[in-house]
Amino acid sequence: MRLLFNLKHTGIWLAAAGLGLAQPQSLTLEQALERVERTSLTVLISRESIAQAFEQSVRSRSSLLPQVTFDATQRRSRSAAVGAAVVRAGISSRFDAQLNARLDLLNPENIATYQASRLAVAVAQLGEAQVRQSVMAAVAESYFAHLRNLERIAVLDDNVARARRLRDLAQHQLDAGVATQIDVTRADAQVAVAVQARLQQATVVQGSELQLKQLLDLDMQRPLALADFIVRRTEPGVFTPIETTQVYDRRPDMQSARRLLDQHELEVKAARYGRLPSLALIGSYGEATERVLDGGGATTWSSSIALSLPLFDGSRTKSLTNFALSRRRAQELRVRDLENQISAELQLARQDAASRYAQISVAETGLALAREEMELAQQRFAQGVADNREIIEAQGRLAEAGDNVVEAIYRYKVSRVELARVRGDVARVLADRAE
Repeated sequence: MRLLFNLKHTGIWLAAAGLGLAQPQSLTLEQALERVERTSLTVLISRESIAQAFEQSVRSRSSLLPQVTFDATQRRSRSAAVGAAVVRAGISSRFDAQLNARLDLLNPENIATYQASRLAVAVAQLGEAQVRQSVMAAVAESYFAHLRNLERIAVLDDNVARARRLRDLAQHQLDAGVATQIDVTRADAQVAVAVQARLQQATVVQGSELQLKQLLDLDMQRPLALADFIVRRTEPGVFTPIETTQVYDRRPDMQSARRLLDQHELEVKAARYGRLPSLALIGSYGEATERVLDGGGATTWSSSIALSLPLFDGSRTKSLTNFALSRRRAQELRVRDLENQISAELQLARQDAASRYAQISVAETGLALAREEMELAQQRFAQGVADNREIIEAQGRLAEAGDNVVEAIYRYKVSRVELARVRGDVARVLADRAE
């Protein structure tokens, strides 16, 4: 695979080599997409939400398990009887050591809350998958953007070379008495314009390189060498419609929205279950003595079954239920809106990919015509039937046509990335590599 590490394309790397900096980092598109999961700071941050949701689930599950505590108490007290006369008793001491346990045999509210927390973990996992897909799409687009900027360097180098050849031709024509000094001056001005554009593009290249490094958390000081990735040109008829329901099942954001709706449904149940009775088993076992470890203690224990039936809670249950119902209704609307959004994205992505494919041919035709125009203008100037203004104008159109081809190919690549993202898997763009 050809690596776009070419000193002709990158004056920055030539300067870096002269300064003895580190060797460039080679990177393919496949490697870039693989690095997203391991090194993207955005993905790693979103992954922490999974850990947080899991710990929240563990905390909710704890309410369904036995709660056991050990309590040790040393008390000293002095009592007094109040009547016709105050009678004070002596100081008494008591030490209690007890194991206390409680197990909720039936608590519908806690059960529903735990089920909702488990769904929250799945929602967090799907949210992380959605973030990962978004970052992968951004990385692929940045990768292609950097390749485009490097190709523009080559286009501008060719333009500089043409401008210098025109300057030499103008000087030759002047020496032969066919051209005038103004032809040479115009050619010198064209060289200056071409060189300036080349210098500006070098800054653009560095900017796109730094952006890609930032997305992948790469060494910002080492230069980057990208492997070329040529996307296979596919006829528009290949972008056939697929069932929108299949895309729904593949898209992490749609799956996450649906799971979140299920979670809100369980939250509604949990709120309503607050009106139901709960049943708990309570027990304790311990020892009571006058002082700690005095050897004269007695065993104490107790057991009970407690039934709790809420009669009045100040509208707490009603408020929680209404709040949960509102969240569920809002999520239902979000799911419907997301369905419409995905359907529109899918249609637009197919149309855009087909349009970008057609635009490449148009741009290549324009480039061929610009080259022909350039050759004809050079012949007229060489024959002395016209000055070099026609050549300068033709050079500008040729440079613009070359840039149009580079831009059209880049836009087509981006459209294929977008189509893969809309369909739910950005990595599928790797299968579009031209053989």
